[in-house]
Parts: sequence; structure tokens; C-alpha cells
Amino acid sequence: MSAALGSVFGDKSNVVGLKDENGTNRLTPNERLKRDLRSFAADYGNDKSIRIEENKRGVVIHILDNLLFASGDAELSRKAQTVLHRLADILKKLPNDIRIEGHTDNVPISSKMFPSNWHLSVRRALNTAYYLISTEKLSPDKVSIVGYSEYKPLETNDTPEGRSINRRVDIVIINKNKK
Repeated sequence: MSAALGSVFGDKSNVVGLKDENGTNRLTPNERLKRDLRSFAADYGNDKSIRIEENKRGVVIHILDNLLFASGDAELSRKAQTVLHRLADILKKLPNDIRIEGHTDNVPISSKMFPSNWHLSVRRALNTAYYLISTEKLSPDKVSIVGYSEYKPLETNDTPEGRSINRRVDIVIINKNKK
């Protein structure tokens, strides 16, 4: 995890820890992010509603829709606001750009508000980003949104469990080396 986090911050070294002038251990930014995200996931993801992974894009925080929204809706729940408040405290400390990605399963939605899964995925990303910017004061110049509809699943859409995992919002801490 530290090597991937190093690439997120544009740091090519694999420094495990630093000591200050008093010889006290000091965490690197990578180690601090790793610690903070583990704590965040443990607080809110004990039911597997939050997954954290690292890939070439950066650090990806997968938040399943049941933690954020009612079924077929894009309005943030009260629980979502609590979760996003805690996550915003971590994100605000980072120099990285943040991309909010909305995802759905492959079960078609067709309502007046959401004529397609595209509409739902974009609206969920938008509402999440808007909350982080307007309420939590995340810098708007660091935030972008995208909706992927059903086209970037994590699991198969052939089972209820897989569809549940695919309905999510991903918050991506963009790798500083990839712009």
C-alpha cells in the first residue's frame, strides 16, 4: 500500500517513517493517509459498505449505495452526510485532485427523474460532490464528477450480491503522477 500511496503523492521513495529532531517517529503523508483511511473504513465499513483499493488511477474509496442513498434515489441520506463529513476531513488535507464517480447495476431504471442508469449515476456523483464542496468546503477546483452507469462493475451483475456491490459511488484520490 505504501508504494501505491507514494505514487499518489508523486513520491517515488518508499520511506517507511521519519523521525523529527527529537527522534520521535513522524508519519509520512502516505502513512498518514493509509492510517486515516483504514480508520474511516473500520468506522463505517464493518458491513463491507466501504472498500479501499489502490490502482494506477490512485486510491479508490468504494462506498456502496446503501450507505449513501435510498434505492433508486440520488438524494444523500443523513447517514451519508455523516460518512462524507468524516471522509471530507481526510480529503481536505490532501493536495490531490478528487474524482467522484457514480455507478449503477445493470437493472434498468426508468422514472421521470431518472430515465436511465446514466442519469442516476451522474446525479449520485453530482450530489455527492456538491455536498462535499458546499457543506464540507472541499475545494471545488480539485473536484470532478463522472457517471459510468452500469459499465464499470466491480462484480458480476448476475447475482443480487454482485449488483449490490456495483451500485456505488467511488471517490478517487487521483495519482499526482497521472494527470
